[in-house]
Amino acid sequence: MKTFKVMSAYPFPMYEVRFHGRGGQGAVTAANILAYASMKQGFYAQAFPYFGVERRGAPVQAFTRIDKNRIDLRMNVYEPDAVVVLDPTLMNVVDITQGLKKGGIIVINTAKKPENFNFSDYKVATVNATEIAILHHLGSQAAPIVNTAILGAYAKAVGNVKIEHILEAIRENAPAKKEENAKAAEDAYEKTILGW
Repeated sequence: MKTFKVMSAYPFPMYEVRFHGRGGQGAVTAANILAYASMKQGFYAQAFPYFGVERRGAPVQAFTRIDKNRIDLRMNVYEPDAVVVLDPTLMNVVDITQGLKKGGIIVINTAKKPENFNFSDYKVATVNATEIAILHHLGSQAAPIVNTAILGAYAKAVGNVKIEHILEAIRENAPAKKEENAKAAEDAYEKTILGW
């Protein structure tokens, strides 16, 4: 199992993240912004999507790899270290833990607390990214865009990419409302509940 120390003077081995969302929620953009933030921190990174049916609302996966060395892999992430869930209703139709390493981290956009989930082999962190996105007018009430808020939760839960680098990457790469997106990530970072 890959391990890392957040406060270590040395970077960690390759870390792989799988994002689960629905078309239109920004999972692909989140994976890309996480990669940019990682590079700002001095790491190598790659991000790429996997689409099934390409339509709004359909399940989407996106991936990010982060490493201290150049990344030569060119395939999907099959055994992620962390899973990020932008839409909790996906957990009813997709096995979000498939391939997730034992002890891996699951970050979920939900109003529930981590103890409400029965993932005994994994660490769970939760944040109400939907509420935060609506508060910052990201998307609409019916279809909030939660991707930047969930990145704030990722920074708090996983800790390998610092929130300041994520905020910088959002300000440079968010397609619109750059400050609102950055503020949503910052709010989510503060409001994320860790279940460990």
